[in-house]
This record gives sequence, C-alpha cells and structure tokens, in this order.
Amino acid sequence: MFKTREAFLPLRLDLRLYEVLEKLSADDLISVNAQIEYLLTEAAKKSGRWKGDKSKSNDD
Repeated sequence: MFKTREAFLPLRLDLRLYEVLEKLSADDLISVNAQIEYLLTEAAKKSGRWKGDKSKSNDD
C-alpha cells in the first residue's frame, strides 16, 4: 500500500474567493486544489516557514 504525505481536509471559503481561485486556476490550466496548494506554499516560503525544497521557489 502506498503512503502519502498529503492531508485531506474540508476547507470553507467565501464564494467570491473561490470564484477568484477558479479564474486563477483556469488561467494556469490547473485545478483549484493545485492553485490553493501553490498559493499556500508560496505564502509559507515568503514568511520563512517553509522548510522544503528551496530550489522550486520562483522568488529569485
């Protein structure tokens, strides 16, 4: 059996925010879930709290 390092949780969002995420996702040709994960990861990196692979950041 495969083990994953992903958390599955419900997320309550304002409808206007979700609509914005849908538009961003469509522009980037990715899912809303992937867009949320990207934005949260970038925010964590920007705050200095992300301890993951720093080579994937586009902040340079």
